[in-house]
Amino acid sequence: MNALNIVHSAISRHVSENSVAIDATAGRGYDTKFLCELLKSGSVTAFDIQQEALDSTAELLEKNHLNATLIHDSHANMDAYFPPESADVIMFNLGYLPHGDHKIFTRFDSTKEAIDKGLKILKRGGIMSICVYYGGDSGYEEKDALLPYLKTLDCDLYQVIEVTFANWTNDPPFPVFIIKNQYEKPHVKRY
Repeated sequence: MNALNIVHSAISRHVSENSVAIDATAGRGYDTKFLCELLKSGSVTAFDIQQEALDSTAELLEKNHLNATLIHDSHANMDAYFPPESADVIMFNLGYLPHGDHKIFTRFDSTKEAIDKGLKILKRGGIMSICVYYGGDSGYEEKDALLPYLKTLDCDLYQVIEVTFANWTNDPPFPVFIIKNQYEKPHVKRY
């Protein structure tokens, strides 16, 4: 069991065949492929800023006779392509492109912007997954800024679930899930 197994398991239980899905970080296309196979009659859109990532994703999809919309743009601009409350699932993999240029990796400022916009795009009852890769070449900065930020999300609107591997060494990637509550809870003053 690893972070991606947990993410795929949770998402497969949370969506239907005709859901609308966004892969916010296409990478080598494995999550895009997973979403295409899961959503037989739905739609899948994948974003990446690197043409190499989109080319890899396109090749993987073609080889498996699958279709998705691939967009060469930052995930921070996803609101230009999707209206509010239109997606059932949004997936992120943070870090750098596997077997790619390790000098190009996700950074908190654009990731935060993408998460904020993604939460508006997410339907009520929808799920966002964030697989956090850190350490190594990309360092800890994004993780160290992301986790405190996620704790500030309004608990009346979102449930944030962080899964850690407490006894694993060497900076294992871990998943975080944000579930948009089906109904907005009445605001309760907390003391």
